[in-house]
Amino acid sequence: MNAKYYLAAVFAFLIVAALIACPEATFAASVRGLNLWWNIVFPALLPFFVAAELLTGLGAVHFLGVLLEPLMRPLFRVPGVGGFIMAVSLASGFPMGAMLAAEYRQNQALSKEEGERLLAFAHTAGPLFMTGAVATGMLGWPQIGMTILLVHYLSCLTTGLIMRFYKPKAIPSSPVTSREFILVRAARALVDVRKKDGRHFAKLLSDAVTKAISSLLLVGGFVISFSVLIELLNASGLTAKLASALSAEAEIVTLISTGALEITNGCRLAAQSALPMTGKVIAISAIIAWSGLSVHGQAASFASKTDLSIRPFLFARVIHACLAAMYAALLLKCSWIPPLPAAAIEYVSLGLGTRYLLSLASLLGMLLLLAGAGFGLLLVSTLPRIKLLAFRVNQPRS
Repeated sequence: MNAKYYLAAVFAFLIVAALIACPEATFAASVRGLNLWWNIVFPALLPFFVAAELLTGLGAVHFLGVLLEPLMRPLFRVPGVGGFIMAVSLASGFPMGAMLAAEYRQNQALSKEEGERLLAFAHTAGPLFMTGAVATGMLGWPQIGMTILLVHYLSCLTTGLIMRFYKPKAIPSSPVTSREFILVRAARALVDVRKKDGRHFAKLLSDAVTKAISSLLLVGGFVISFSVLIELLNASGLTAKLASALSAEAEIVTLISTGALEITNGCRLAAQSALPMTGKVIAISAIIAWSGLSVHGQAASFASKTDLSIRPFLFARVIHACLAAMYAALLLKCSWIPPLPAAAIEYVSLGLGTRYLLSLASLLGMLLLLAGAGFGLLLVSTLPRIKLLAFRVNQPRS
C-alpha cells in the first residue's frame, strides 16, 4: 500500500548519489539549464506573465470573456474567460495556460471540471519557438515552420473538442443570461471587476511583477533540474542498456527518453537524428505536443494550489501527441508546406525587443480572431430571433 512512498525515497536517494558521483557533469548541466532559463525562458515569458496579471486586475479579461462566451461554451464547454487563457497560451507558450487556468479556478471564475478541461487543452508551445527555434534553428528548413505550427494548433483544438466530453454531467459555472447587448455586458463586467479589485495601477503593476518573477523562479527550477536529470541519464548509460534489452537502436531510445523528459533537447535530438526529414518533422510534432515531463511538472505545480486534478491533463497530452503525429504525417503526405513570414525565419537573429513585439502582435491577433468569431456566432444565433420578431410585428391584427 505504501510502496509509492518507498519508491520515491529510493529514487531521491539515487539522484543524490548520482549528483555526488558526477559533480562535473551536474555542474555543466546546471549551467546549461540556467543559461536556457535566463537567456530565453525568462525574457520571453516575463512580459506575458505581467500582462496577464495587469489585464486581469484592470477587468480586460472579463471584458473579453463576455465577448468569447458564445464561442467557448458551445465548442469547448468552458466560459468565455477560457478564450483569453487559450489565446495567451497560443501566443506565449508553456506554462501560461496552466498558470492562468489555476489562477482563475482559485478566483472561482471556473468550475473544477471547466478548469481541468482548460488545463488539458490550453497548453501550447509558443509560435516563435516552433517556427524560429525549431524549424529555422534546429531543422534548417524555415518553410516547414508553418506546417509544424498548423499541426500543433489543429491537434490542440481537436484535443479541446475531445475534452469537452470530459465529465459531461458536471455542473458548469453560471453562464451569462442577460439579454443586454454583448458590448454593454462586456463593459459592465469590466467596470464591476475593476471596482471589486480596487488597486491603483502602481500597486497592480508592482503585484504583477512580483507574482511573475515568483512564478518564473519556479519554472527556472524545473528547467535546471531536468537539464541535470537528462545529463545524469545520459552519463549513466541506462538508455544504452535499455536499448540492448529491447533490441532497439540506442539513438531511438535516447530520442524517446529525452523527448519524454524535456521538449527543447528532445526536438534538438530529433533534428540531429538519422531519421528522414519526414520522420523528423513527425517526431518533433509529437514531442512538442507532449511537451515533456519538465513542463508537466510546471503545470502540476500550478494546479497543486487548487483542487484541479492533473490526470485529465496527462491524458490530454497523450491524445495531443498522437493527433500531432497523425496530422503531421497527413500534411506531409499531401505536400502542404505554406510559406513562412520573413520575421519568423529571421527570429533566431532578432533582438529581444523585436521578439516581444512579434509575440504581442500574435497575442493581439489571436484575441481579435477569437472575439470576432464569438461575436459572429452570437449574430448568427440572434438572426432567427430577429426574423421571428419581425414576422410577428408585420402580422395583421385580427
